[in-house]
Amino acid sequence: MIFTAKQIAEMIGGRVEGNENAAVHTFAKIEEGQEGAISFLSNPKYTHFIYETKSSIVLVNDDLQLEHPVSATLIRVKNAYEAVARLLQLYEQMKPRKTGIDPLASISPNAIIGQNVYIGAFAVVGDGAVVGDGSQIYPHVVIGDGVKLGQQCQLYPNVTIYQGCQLGNRVTIHAGSVIGADGFGFAPNQEGYDKIPQIGIVIIEDDVEIGANTCVDRSTMGQTILHKGVKLDNLIQVAHNCEVGENTVMSAQVGLAGSTKIGAWCMVGGQAGFAGHIHVADKTFVGAQCGVISNTKGQGEQLIGSPAMDPKLFFKASAVMKRLPEMYKELNELKREIETIKNK
Repeated sequence: MIFTAKQIAEMIGGRVEGNENAAVHTFAKIEEGQEGAISFLSNPKYTHFIYETKSSIVLVNDDLQLEHPVSATLIRVKNAYEAVARLLQLYEQMKPRKTGIDPLASISPNAIIGQNVYIGAFAVVGDGAVVGDGSQIYPHVVIGDGVKLGQQCQLYPNVTIYQGCQLGNRVTIHAGSVIGADGFGFAPNQEGYDKIPQIGIVIIEDDVEIGANTCVDRSTMGQTILHKGVKLDNLIQVAHNCEVGENTVMSAQVGLAGSTKIGAWCMVGGQAGFAGHIHVADKTFVGAQCGVISNTKGQGEQLIGSPAMDPKLFFKASAVMKRLPEMYKELNELKREIETIKNK
């Protein structure tokens, strides 16, 4: 589909600077721009590309000050990053959606399938499962017995939803993820370990998105819960009986031990780890590779390092850490001088 600068500006509430009839049919990064493409500029580090990009249209922030003329038509908006996100969402919505049930899919006669649903080849829908209207089940997905799947969900290839789990509306789960596998529950005995049956479920509320190869374990009893709007990256582990608050986001390789409670609107960097049975307050920022081993102090706290600490303290400690070899040498010299004085 082709859109002009004027049409795009009307969609996102922007202001055209240049040729309002400039037309685009695709997206491109500003450094890889091409004729007929729309790009965006939000990070000042990439500003120099705007003077040489071949893109026909570039979305920029209102406050951008140009040092030289540009050949591209600009659309000025309050926040270029948010604007391009809205355009990409519109683009995705315009793409045709698959419908129909492939004859190679295996669907229990006791399952309830909504309207305008797509179920791909070799997908399995178990006994008593419910698939909501407009949902898309890609090939090799397994939906276990008694699973409830809301409307407009998307489960990409090789996703597995274990028995009894419940998913809300507009939930997206990317390839290879597993929802509802047993939590890691074992009791030691003299001969090894006794398995503790995990009889709970996983509940995923509306508008949650889960990246590829992420695992959310079922609870020992009760529920493991991802609340509304949670976004999980690839390769994340959410253990049994955890709870993740509304609109919290986590980068790749984060790990939550059992019964961890994460508040709403938290941001968690890649490879951060959380000890079990702790509570993280709302709007906590947890830096990459952070190790959180106890309850956080309050809303809006920032944490980095392992064990997790205030950034100011972390940077002070890091500065000292660099000097440790030198300080160790000085300490030994002082000890020798003290011994010499004692001997005299």
